Amino acid sequence: MRILHVLDHSIPLHSGYTFRTLAIVRGQRRLGWETFHLTGPKHTGAAAPEEDVDGLRFHRTSAPQGAPALPGLDQWLLMRQIEARLEQVARQVQPHVLHAHSPVLDAIPALRVGRRLGIPVVYEVRAFWEDAAVDHGTTAEGSLRYRLTQRIETHALRQARHVFTICEGLRRDIVARGIAPGRVTVIPNAVDIETFEPGGTPDAALAAALGLAGATVVGFIGSFYAYEGLDLLLEALPALLARRPEVRVLLVGGGPQDAALKAQAAALGLADKVVFTGRVPHAQVQRYYDLVDVLAYPRHSMRLTELVTPLKPLEAMAQGRLLVASDVGGHKELIRHGETGWLFEAGNAQALAGAVDELLAHRERWPALRAAGRAFVERERNWTRSVARYRPVFEALAAGVPA
Repeated sequence: MRILHVLDHSIPLHSGYTFRTLAIVRGQRRLGWETFHLTGPKHTGAAAPEEDVDGLRFHRTSAPQGAPALPGLDQWLLMRQIEARLEQVARQVQPHVLHAHSPVLDAIPALRVGRRLGIPVVYEVRAFWEDAAVDHGTTAEGSLRYRLTQRIETHALRQARHVFTICEGLRRDIVARGIAPGRVTVIPNAVDIETFEPGGTPDAALAAALGLAGATVVGFIGSFYAYEGLDLLLEALPALLARRPEVRVLLVGGGPQDAALKAQAAALGLADKVVFTGRVPHAQVQRYYDLVDVLAYPRHSMRLTELVTPLKPLEAMAQGRLLVASDVGGHKELIRHGETGWLFEAGNAQALAGAVDELLAHRERWPALRAAGRAFVERERNWTRSVARYRPVFEALAAGVPA
C-alpha cells in the first residue's frame, strides 16, 4: 500500500508536529506500507524540491510569488500552490490514499486532488485551524473570520473519507459537527518507548555553568507559545521561593513568548532565579532534562488546550520524570493526579506553587510516581499500538470499501 502524506512542515525542523509525523511514518512503514511525503510552503529551509532527511524523501512546495492584494488571499494562494505540487507528486507516485494532516490548508488541496485523480483522502486533525489562529493572535474567537474558518474546517471533515484525530477531546468536537462516529478514529499521541530511558545523572559541569549547582530545578523544555502558560510559572515563582529559596526555574527552548517572558522575569525581580538557555541542539536536550527535578506544564485553559493532548508529558513519563500540570482537558486525558503526575487548577499561580511544593515535600512518593508514569506509556501510549489503528481503515480504502 502506498500512502502520500500532505504536511504543513517536517524534519529537519523540530516540533511536536514533526516528531509525531516521524513516528507515524515509521510506524506505517513497519506495517509494510510505502510512504511518501509532501510539505507545504510554510516549511522553511528546504534546499531543493526534493530532499532526503533521516532516510525519508520529502517533496517540497515553493512559496507563492508576490504579495497578495487582498486580505486572506495569501491562504488561497498557498492552497493553490499545494494543490498544484500535490497533483504533480500524486501522478508520479500513484498512492492508494492521500493522508492530509492539519491544518485544513493541507486538507482542502488534498480533497481537490483526490477528487480529480480518484484517490481517497483521509484527514488527520491535530488541532483546529480556527483555534490555532486565536492563540497566534490573527483572529478572535467568535469573530466573522473565526466562524468562516470553522466552516471551512467542518467542510473538510465532511468531505474526507475518514477522519483521524489525536485525542478524545477533538473526537467529541468532530462528532458534534455532524461527522458519524464510525468515520472518526483516534490515533493517540504516544512515544517510541525503546528510545526513552529513565533519567540519568545530572551533569555537574552543565549545572555549574548555568548557575544551578545545589538548586532544586523546576523546568520546561519546548516551544514558548502563549498557551503553554510559562507566564503563570513565573508568576508562581515568588510564592514558591518564599517556601523553598533554593528553587530555580530552567526554561529550555524559544518561541514567540521569549522576549515577554524575559521581561516578566526582570519586572518580578527574578532575573537571577530564572535561567533561559535558548534553543539547544536536539542531541543535547537529554543533558538539560537530567538537570530538572520537576517538569512543569502550566497550560492556560482555552479551547486549544482543553481539546488537544500534548506530547511532552508523555515523553516525561517515558523517562520516569516527575511532573506538575494544569488541569486542562488535554492534560487530564493523559495524567492521573497523584498516580502519574500532579495536577493543579489552571490559571491559578498559588495552586501551581502549592503543587510543586507538595510534590517536593513528599519525596517518598517519587519512585511510585515515576514507575506509574513509565508503566502508563509502556502499556497504553506506545506508537506501535497507536499506529495499528490505521490498518483497518487504510486497508478498506485501498480495497475500495467505504471506511
